[in-house]
Amino acid sequence: MSVSDARLWRWLQPVVTPVLVLVAIGVPLWLVLVTAGKSRGEALNPDLSPPSEWHLLDNLRQVWVEGEVLPASLGSLLVVVPAVLGVLLFGSMAAWILARRATRLNAVLYALAISGIVLPPAVVTVVLLLRQLGLAGTAVGMIGVYMGIYMSTVIFFVTGFVRTIPSSLEEAAQMDGAGPMKVFWLVVLPLLRPVLATATILVCLYVWNDVFYAFFVIGGRVDTLPLNLFRVASAGLYLNNWHLIFAYVVLMSLPLIAVFAVAQRKIISGITSGAVK
Repeated sequence: MSVSDARLWRWLQPVVTPVLVLVAIGVPLWLVLVTAGKSRGEALNPDLSPPSEWHLLDNLRQVWVEGEVLPASLGSLLVVVPAVLGVLLFGSMAAWILARRATRLNAVLYALAISGIVLPPAVVTVVLLLRQLGLAGTAVGMIGVYMGIYMSTVIFFVTGFVRTIPSSLEEAAQMDGAGPMKVFWLVVLPLLRPVLATATILVCLYVWNDVFYAFFVIGGRVDTLPLNLFRVASAGLYLNNWHLIFAYVVLMSLPLIAVFAVAQRKIISGITSGAVK
């Protein structure tokens, strides 16, 4: 690349990069929104063209009633909330110990803990184990599976973040008579809010939209939003009704948008502090 080309790229980069990001994110979102707002006839072949007349509210209302979105939402919350809270709590505790006690054993344990990021879980083995424990087809079993799958992600982010926190803060609390649990709850945990916000977004995104593990573990015994969409679409209720399918996707995405809106200020600082430093 010549000097003139490099200068031209430096001038265009602030414009080209946001445009590419906008296209990559905006086009799929626009496709979902406009298809959800179309009539059945217009949505038979989904495209980017806006509807001749918007039926978004009517489609959302129809999906809410016929698709049984409310019971499925309660089922998703029953699984997602305990799984996310549990993995954040136990993952941050484990990460704090692994970050503060620099021993060979902890180094090996940390490597094993984060290996779950790249090693896929054995679904058949997990299902067989849950059957032996009597947890197959239950919300408790599904919560345990999600916690086991995404514990590595939380430990990876939080361990790097804890290493950036001055240990003198914990030592001062210990000098005041605080025990390990009190130091963690009163000193360490409040400082972990940025990285925990990041982990919350990631884990919520994975768990809320998961259909693969939920299908094999709970097998439809607990009705979640992705499983419910799969069921109604397979049963023919939404056969060729792309406007209803995309309206269901819009409803299913609203809670994630709310979580992201609350935690988005902490995301960038959590990623940079937890994964880079």
